This record gives sequence, structure tokens and C-alpha cells, in this order.
Amino acid sequence: MPALTSYTHALTSPQAAKLRTLLEERGFEFMAKPYCLYAAAKTKLNVLVYEKGPKVVVQGKETEDFVTNILEPEVLGEAKLGYEEIHHPEMFQPHIGVDESGKGDFFGPLVVAGVYVDADVARRLRDIGAVDSKRISSDERIAKIAADIRGVRGLVWEVLAIHPERYNELYEKFGNLNRLLAWGHAKVIENLLERVPDCPRAISDQFANPAVLQRAMQQRGKNIELIQRTKAESDPAVAAASILAREAFVGWLKSHSQRLGIELPKGVSPSVKQNAAELAVKYGSNILQTLSKMHFRTAGEVLGGMTPL
Repeated sequence: MPALTSYTHALTSPQAAKLRTLLEERGFEFMAKPYCLYAAAKTKLNVLVYEKGPKVVVQGKETEDFVTNILEPEVLGEAKLGYEEIHHPEMFQPHIGVDESGKGDFFGPLVVAGVYVDADVARRLRDIGAVDSKRISSDERIAKIAADIRGVRGLVWEVLAIHPERYNELYEKFGNLNRLLAWGHAKVIENLLERVPDCPRAISDQFANPAVLQRAMQQRGKNIELIQRTKAESDPAVAAASILAREAFVGWLKSHSQRLGIELPKGVSPSVKQNAAELAVKYGSNILQTLSKMHFRTAGEVLGGMTPL
């Protein structure tokens, strides 16, 4: 079983203060980090306590020892690591987890992925480090874990990439992103139910209007229990789905950047707008329809700023 190298847990303010004292006593070196109350490091271990929450993130080869021997007994006051099946048995019961990538990015597709797990698969996903893709900053690490996920025996997965041209058509048809996203989630769940028809439930992040996803379900999905909640990525199936979706999204950006000779950056930063303008000049403004989500403000700003021929 691979060693645990990353761990996240919510803290109270008194717990955050107590943890800092323990780190000081053990000779950790402190440093300033953005958005952190404090950050500390020692040998093969990094401990970051973020302002928001607050929450602690432990990283490094000594993570498991630190959590088991210091964080849980001396700060949290309870043993959770290794007891997930006791504290959250629903995570290890048969279910589908769904997540998406690319929703907030101007360039690239909207990718929705789904993963079906049972108890054995859920345990294996925990072992290989399948966590919310947003907690993994390295694209290379995403690709490695995604490959490990696909190699898990008994896991059933589905990835739906809605490429920009199709995305723009669907957005015009549905009229808003929430309905388009629900359509993608429903499609993935339906496809997985063809292969695991006895699956009793599916879990995803909370929709702005929960009824939208229920209405989007077709015949196979009408009887499945749909669970929508915030921070659904704590579930191993949803976490694995988030990684598979992210891998597909990042891979699309990389391949098209290489083909076009101009980088397609993530997000909606100023560099996104600049590179979109370069693409429009080099290949013609219609190229954006095949590379980007045209309802984003960035599209109007780029096209509106072009000099008529």
C-alpha cells in the first residue's frame, strides 16, 4: 500500500493555535505563504494552515506518521485516519461519483467524468491518493494518478468531453450553464448505468438548483438516488471523477496548443485574452468558436477589440 503523502482537515481557531505551538516545540521552520495563517517545514514534511476554514494541509513522505502520532491525538483529539469506513460508511457502499473540469475556463471543453465504486474499489482509490483534482497543482501528477485510477480492478468509469463547438451549440439550446452542466452529468450517469444497472445512487457537487439535475435524468436514471452536496470531492468516487475529468481537459489544451503554436492557458486571466486575440489575428476570428466558450465575456472583448478589415 503506498504511503499517504497528503492530508487535509478542518481546524478550529484554538486547534490551529495549538498546532503552531506543537510545531514550534518540535523545531519546525516557519515561513510566509499566501492565504496561510502559517506554514512550517521540517525534513520531509510540510504543514500549511490556511486562513479560510481554517484548515490544515499536511504534505510529504512523513504525512501518515505526523497525522497518526501528532495531529490526531494532540490536536484533533480523535483518530480518523484509517477509520474512514467507520466514520463514513456510505463512501464504501456501491455508488457513482460525478465531477467536471473546464467549467470556468475560456479555452477548452467542458469535461464531465463519472466513476462507479464498491467497497474494494473505494479502498484502492484511497490508497493511490485519489483526492479532489483542485488539490493537485501538477498536471504530471494528475496524469499519473489518472492512469492509476484506470488501472484499478473493478472500477467502471466514463468521460464525456463536450468540445467547444458542441458546447456553444448546447449553451445556446439550454440558455444557461447550469442546465448544460446537468445535461452532461445526467448523460454520464446514464451511460454508467448501462454497465452497472443495479447501482443505487449517484453523488455530485451541489447544483444551484438541485431540481435541474433530477429533471435532466432520462429513463435509466429516474429511479437512482441523486445526492448533491457541497465538497462532494471528499467522496472517493467523486475525487476520482474529478481527476479523470481534469486529465482530459488539460490534455485537450496541451494538444491544441501544440497544434496551433499558441498556448491555450487555463482560466480567464489577461494572458487568456491576449492569446485569444493572437489566435483570432493568425487564424481568423472564427477559430474562437472551435477553441473557446463563446458566452464568456472574454470572447466579446476579443472580437470587439479587433480592427475591421
